[in-house]
Amino acid sequence: MADSLDAVRSSMPRIGDKAPDFEANTTIGPIKFSDYAKGGWVVMFSHPADFTPVCTTELSEFARNQAFFDEHNTKLIGVSIDSIHSHIAWVENVKRNMGVSMEFPIVADIGMKVSQLYGMLHPGESETATVRAVFFIDPNSTIRLIMYYPLNVGRNMDEIKRVLIALQTSDANKCAMPVNWKQGDNVIVPPPKTLVELHDRENTPYEKTDFYLVKRPL
Repeated sequence: MADSLDAVRSSMPRIGDKAPDFEANTTIGPIKFSDYAKGGWVVMFSHPADFTPVCTTELSEFARNQAFFDEHNTKLIGVSIDSIHSHIAWVENVKRNMGVSMEFPIVADIGMKVSQLYGMLHPGESETATVRAVFFIDPNSTIRLIMYYPLNVGRNMDEIKRVLIALQTSDANKCAMPVNWKQGDNVIVPPPKTLVELHDRENTPYEKTDFYLVKRPL
């Protein structure tokens, strides 16, 4: 067991890594991930199993927020180790019972290839199901943020949306975000790198706590 745990940990992608490419069968047909992701952001999320209550609430919520992700140039893609037939039946079941259509692809990772590439299998949690992982991947195919949830706790859609906006805002404005930041709040100005920069910021109307902690509106 120790050897298998070590193997899984060593294969887990980290923040700053290039997102591993793969080809897979999905609910919208076969895809090559790098082609699907080209030109925008991607939020990839795994779920333990189809036809389960927590997963149903989560993926239906992703579907309800499809317009938000479209507006933010972000594609969605789900992953679990269920078969394509199970995925299709579940998507139709959710549409019939909840009135929500999952238009994003869901990978049928029955051979666990994608789950292993992305470190979605945590043997200490389950040997037979993916944990609730979320990967935020930027237009350069770089993994920017990773979230992991256990099998018995659903994800927070507000936090997923907040994080995506924060990453995109930070990239666009070369800034950082303070604790509990949300869209419209002040952002953190990078610390000064020279004495000139230090003195220049003294004459700005920014919110100053100290020379290293300065916030400004966007």
